[in-house]
Amino acid sequence: MDAVLEYRPLMAVDIERSGGRGDVALLRIREVLLNTLQEALKESGIDWQDCRINDLGDGLRIVAPAWAPKSRLIHPLFHELVVRLHAHNRTAAGPTRIRLRVALHAGDVWLGRAGVAGGPLEVLARLLDARPAREALAGAPLTVPASLLVSQHFYDETVRHGYPGIDPESFRRVDVTEKEYSANAWLHLPGAAAPTGGAAAPDQAVEPHRRDRPAGLSKMINKASGHGVVYATQNGNQNINGRPPE
Repeated sequence: MDAVLEYRPLMAVDIERSGGRGDVALLRIREVLLNTLQEALKESGIDWQDCRINDLGDGLRIVAPAWAPKSRLIHPLFHELVVRLHAHNRTAAGPTRIRLRVALHAGDVWLGRAGVAGGPLEVLARLLDARPAREALAGAPLTVPASLLVSQHFYDETVRHGYPGIDPESFRRVDVTEKEYSANAWLHLPGAAAPTGGAAAPDQAVEPHRRDRPAGLSKMINKASGHGVVYATQNGNQNINGRPPE
C-alpha cells in the first residue's frame, strides 16, 4: 500500500441552492468560488498547490498541508472568504450570488496516489450537510454570505483558545445527527448577533505544535475601502492590512 497516514486540517464548502440556476450561472458561481478560495488561501499563507483539492460538484473539499495551523482556516481564511463573497454579492445578479456552508474538521487521513481516504473525511461530509448549518444560513439575512460549522475536535483544539481573529463567543453549540454520525458541533454566522451562553470561555493556552500567536484579540472584522480587512483588538487598536497586528 502506497498511502501514508498524516494528521491534516480539513475544509469543505458547499454552495447554497446551487441547483436550478442554469448552466451559465452555475459555471459563473463555480468560477467565483474557485477564485475566492484561492485568494483566501493565499492570504492565509497556504499555497493552493500544497493542498489536496476534490471537486464536490457544487462545492470543494480541501485537505490542507500538515504544517498549516488549523486556526488559519478560520482566520484569516474563512474571514477573507466572507469579505470577498460579500463584495461579489453586492454587484452580482440574483442567479450568480453565492452563499456558502463551510465545514472544518481535522484528523488522521490516508494520502496516496489514488487520493485521500479516512474516517475524518466522513465526519467532514456530515458536518457540511448538517441540518443546523443549513437552517441557520437559510434563516440568516442575505447579507450573511456564509455559515461555518466546526467539529467538537476542531473547536477544542482551536476555537476555544481565542487565537487572534477568532472569538469563541461568536460560536454556539449545536447537535448534529446525519446518517450514522451524531455529535456536538459549533456554529458561527459572521455578522449575526453573538449567541448568549453556549460557547466555552476561551482558554489562554497555546495550541500545541502550532506556529500561531497566542490569544488575546479580535472582536471586529470589516472591509476597509478596498485596502484590506480591519482587525480591531479588544483594547481598541486597529490594523488595516489583511493581516492581524503583531
